[in-house]
Amino acid sequence: MDDPYQTLGLSRDASADDIRNAYRKLAKKHHPDLNPGDKKAEERFKTISAANEILSDPVKRGKFDRGEIDATGQERAQQPRYRDYADSEAGGRYSSTSRPGEWNPEDLSDIFGSMFGQGRPFDQNAPIRGQDLHYTLTIEFLDAINGATRRLTLPEGGVLDVKIPPGTNEGQVLRLRNQGGPGRNGAPNGDALIELHVEPHPFFVRDGQDIRLELPVTVSEAVLGGPVEVPTPKGPVRMRIPPHSDTGTELRLRERGVPAHGSRPAGALYAKLRVVIGPTDAAFEEFLRSWQPEHPNDPRRALKETP
Repeated sequence: MDDPYQTLGLSRDASADDIRNAYRKLAKKHHPDLNPGDKKAEERFKTISAANEILSDPVKRGKFDRGEIDATGQERAQQPRYRDYADSEAGGRYSSTSRPGEWNPEDLSDIFGSMFGQGRPFDQNAPIRGQDLHYTLTIEFLDAINGATRRLTLPEGGVLDVKIPPGTNEGQVLRLRNQGGPGRNGAPNGDALIELHVEPHPFFVRDGQDIRLELPVTVSEAVLGGPVEVPTPKGPVRMRIPPHSDTGTELRLRERGVPAHGSRPAGALYAKLRVVIGPTDAAFEEFLRSWQPEHPNDPRRALKETP
């Protein structure tokens, strides 16, 4: 298998952000859902995901850099070294400070028997828990807010149905018990760890448990007030605008933000008004030319008073 650094186009000193950004870019390009029927893209996606699994895990990355595991994450056979034994208690029996008569040929047999696998045998029947497997899943903004179930296509084949809880945050990691690598000899499977990335929304912005929105209104709605329709994560609702509302006026809709979940209460939706003039006609323009307000207002007065 290719070197994971080469697969992601990274140098050996790449940061965690470098790794994350490189993986997202390549995974988006080669994802099977975006390349239906393209076997080469599917194989490339598997290779990219395997490389990311190694490099995004600091422990695995360290082992790979030290040559303890290969690009598939499998342990490499470690060759025994004489120094490992010379520095140990057993090796001390053969140092220059040993006195003649304190060892016998059977001691040498003990050392070399251990070095070449003739010591205590490894228990092949010991239960070994399966490896945890790491994946990433990009979800829509409203799925993160309201909760949803989305299907994740695995690089090694198969799928996982991921239940996204309401109020999910960017970068949140979900743990799917026993959905990782298989266990051995009756031990449980590992877990699947799903890192979630939330796509931005065209007009909603999350602020903790609250949702913020810039709401365009007409001149008539701003001056006269009245009900208008406001989008929320759960669907549109009617809200009344107070008369004489300026651009920047902020109105609140209770419990229309991020839904309550667990110990977290429901947030609010804050709508900041933005007055939009839009197309005008001759009658409206003529009215403005002839209109003389009873109490003229200078909207730039504060600018003139500031030194």
